[in-house]
Amino acid sequence: MLSMKEIIRDGHPTLRKAAAEVNMPPSEEEKQLLRDMLEYVMNSQVPELAAKFGLRPGIGLAAPQINVSKRMIAVHVTDNGELFSYALFNPKIISHSVQRSYLSTGEGCLSVDESIPGFVPRYAKITIKGTDLEGNDVKLRLKGLSAIVFQHEIDHLNGIMFYDHIDKQNPLQPIDNAIAIER
Repeated sequence: MLSMKEIIRDGHPTLRKAAAEVNMPPSEEEKQLLRDMLEYVMNSQVPELAAKFGLRPGIGLAAPQINVSKRMIAVHVTDNGELFSYALFNPKIISHSVQRSYLSTGEGCLSVDESIPGFVPRYAKITIKGTDLEGNDVKLRLKGLSAIVFQHEIDHLNGIMFYDHIDKQNPLQPIDNAIAIER
């Protein structure tokens, strides 16, 4: 089982590298690692398990965050009563809206220990494609919190941290013509 000790922290060079595509079909080791990533995110949201194993709660995890520079993400988040629980190889955004959105509380990250205040502009709606653990092609149309989470995790695959998007001069300036997403 993955724990906080496997999660690398801000400043580690792997977090700033573009991750490599996973060759299809993935190896058994890659599948197991992706299963472990999803298990971490799910377990971290159960208060008893989080306390028992010292897990910081998270709703998404990208392989670079555990020092594996491969295009793999795990997301487990409920948005408007709908559960989005996915473990994907080679996810990519294939289309997005012009409209922007942002989390009204700002974003956080398992690899960033301190709180970094500021609004992170994201696309309000995205369509992504990836491959699941069973080798099935997955196409998701997302909006709201789920769209933000997937964008955050896909950014990790490209060496981008959430705070890179924050306006340094006016971090808490609401983003023009964007939807504020409450969490």
